[in-house]
Amino acid sequence: MNDRTINSLEFDKILTQLSAHAESEKTKERITPAIISTELAEVEQMISEVDDASTMLRYRNIELGGITDIKQHVRRAEIGSMLGVPELNHIRTMLNRKNMLTKVFDEFEEDEVELSHIPVYITGLPDIHFLYRRITETVDDSRVLDHASETLLRVRSRINAEEGKIRERLNEIIRGGNQKKLSDSIITMRNNRYVVPVKVEHQGDFNGIVHDISASGQTVYMEPMAVVQMTNQIQTLKDEEETEVERILYQLTAETAEVASELTMTDDALHHIDMVFAKAKYGSVLGGTKPEVMAEGGIYLPAAFHPLIPAEVSVKNDIVMDGETRAVIITGPNTGGKTVTIKTIGLSALMAQSGIPVPARDGSRLRIFSKIYSDIGDEQSIEQSLSTFSSHMTNITGILDETDRDSLVLLDELGAGTDPEEGAALAISILEYLLSRSATIVATTHYPQLKSFSYTRDDVINASVEFDVNTLSPTYRLLMGIPGKSNAFEISNKLGLNPDVISRARELAGRDSQEVNDMISALEKHTRNARDNEQETEELLRESKAVHKDLRNYMDDFEAYKDKLRKNAREAANRIVKESEIRAEEVIRTLEDMKSRGARDIQEHEIIEQKKALTDSYHQEEIRRKERAAEKEKIQAGDEVDVLSYGQKGEVLAVEGEEATVQMGIIKMKVGLDELKKRKKQKQERPVARRIGKSPVKRELDLRGERYEEALNRLDRYLDQVLLSNYNEVEIIHGKGTGALQKGVQQFLRTHPKVKSFRGGMPNEGGFGVTVVEMK
Repeated sequence: MNDRTINSLEFDKILTQLSAHAESEKTKERITPAIISTELAEVEQMISEVDDASTMLRYRNIELGGITDIKQHVRRAEIGSMLGVPELNHIRTMLNRKNMLTKVFDEFEEDEVELSHIPVYITGLPDIHFLYRRITETVDDSRVLDHASETLLRVRSRINAEEGKIRERLNEIIRGGNQKKLSDSIITMRNNRYVVPVKVEHQGDFNGIVHDISASGQTVYMEPMAVVQMTNQIQTLKDEEETEVERILYQLTAETAEVASELTMTDDALHHIDMVFAKAKYGSVLGGTKPEVMAEGGIYLPAAFHPLIPAEVSVKNDIVMDGETRAVIITGPNTGGKTVTIKTIGLSALMAQSGIPVPARDGSRLRIFSKIYSDIGDEQSIEQSLSTFSSHMTNITGILDETDRDSLVLLDELGAGTDPEEGAALAISILEYLLSRSATIVATTHYPQLKSFSYTRDDVINASVEFDVNTLSPTYRLLMGIPGKSNAFEISNKLGLNPDVISRARELAGRDSQEVNDMISALEKHTRNARDNEQETEELLRESKAVHKDLRNYMDDFEAYKDKLRKNAREAANRIVKESEIRAEEVIRTLEDMKSRGARDIQEHEIIEQKKALTDSYHQEEIRRKERAAEKEKIQAGDEVDVLSYGQKGEVLAVEGEEATVQMGIIKMKVGLDELKKRKKQKQERPVARRIGKSPVKRELDLRGERYEEALNRLDRYLDQVLLSNYNEVEIIHGKGTGALQKGVQQFLRTHPKVKSFRGGMPNEGGFGVTVVEMK
């Protein structure tokens, strides 16, 4: 992309705003027009990476601060030049950020948040954690640590001991009746020597060496001879310290050089990720969205807006060029938004091809352009000062020479600055030439001849910016497919011009011209109504989709719950049949045993008892039915019941005739009264008894990784156990993920009869990945 296009579209300002979101100075320096790509695969990769980063930022802040360019440090290490503590700390910070990102990616994977493009930059790096550990164990922010080596620890311990002796000796001198001879009772340093401030007139009373004199000349700083030898010893020890520190730093430098290529890879990866997150952060602040890019096709930017105009005042417009449309001609009043529109199109293309979210609603689509040209030179352009006809033609000449089918050409006020008839003819000729080269063109104009030009070609459409005659001001709304019309008569009438003058002007303008204007007015009105209806329809469609999604989720949950109930019923029935078979076999064996003892030994009462046992095993359902009938009249709203046909407990919400509405977990259904058995209320003393002894039930339930239905089943069983354990508060760990499991859990808790309240976890409890439940 040439500099004229970058400057006239003000893309340089977009890059400046983008760089403010980068952490590293190296990344900021790389944010130039060079980030624009013309390769489809590369653009798709950039957009996907930024989409990953945007997903991560919706869940948490990603800290990349502190990273800096370490390649120069690595090169120094490779040639054997000693790295100092600051350089090693730069490397440590880089490795720390790499470790942090590794942990973050693992957490997102655990929470089942899909990230397909960013993690590979970190997970694919070689493991050099040992170097991070070595640097951390060796240096802090400013110096080599004492325990970096035994020698250093020993030397520094001796230095501290000797310094303590010196201070003790100097304090004895100060306290030994010399206070009146001193300017101040303090110990200070001059030229790395310990000194005391002595009044100049008492200099001869002290046996020592003068190292400095005050600015007033009234105080001399003397080192008493009593500590000279001890200070010399400290200097010797400090030389040893310096030698050992250099040895340690050289050793760390050598270890750094051994993994130079790995560090270079890490530096490249982290600065790349810094760039990606800068784009995602800027896109979030801007309110941009992920575009779809194509090798062929048109331009679709729903609710597009200029990214440099504050969002609160920008007007959003749908900009549409299908694959068959090669040119759009925009007409309308001055300062009505024509220039803003073509800049919005150009900036959206440049941003998309840089991997930056585009200023439009979801669903944006753009083709990839290998070249983008612009000729924008009116008074509305801050950056472009060439506005004469000759300068425009000079620029357009270059565009015509270089454009091809993969070019986007943006022409503002095409043909302006000369005789209207010649300018219009020249504008049409330029458009025809560009269309012959299959370029994609967006042009603005005042010339009415260009309005009719689009009707002669299938690949050209008109558009206009709306003007409100009532307020005498532009609305900045773009009307696709409708040419702009002259509002001179309406404006003049609004401003109070004599009606006779206006009437005569209409006659002079001609009937055909007036009919065209009337037709355009009707089209504008129709378009406005259609746009309003479309917005209302889209809103209703969004609401309908949301309701449909909720209903679908409910039906899925309900079907899963029914499957569970059927499974439980089958298992219960099979168990009853199996138990009955076993019991029948036992009865048969008993009777055969009796028979073997001889018919005379079989007592009548024994046969009756065995018959009764066998009969009982096949008539449990009849007993339950009678129990239901006995309980039916006693059930009322608010009662806790057992739903006998499902083997579940629930709460009666309402009773109507022979049916009751019962809440069972997340399911609400109508059940016959003969299917319900009223649960006995527990005595108040029982919970106290349950507190005795240690409950095996944990105070938290981890549902991460569970399927939706199984997770809710586990939660239901867990809450039953919690009630038996008499816990007042428990935690449900569902993770963050897509939020579906969290929503399902909280919906279940909202309808559970024994849940008093619930809330999201605090940061120290796990944040949004945890729901804290308070039981009744």
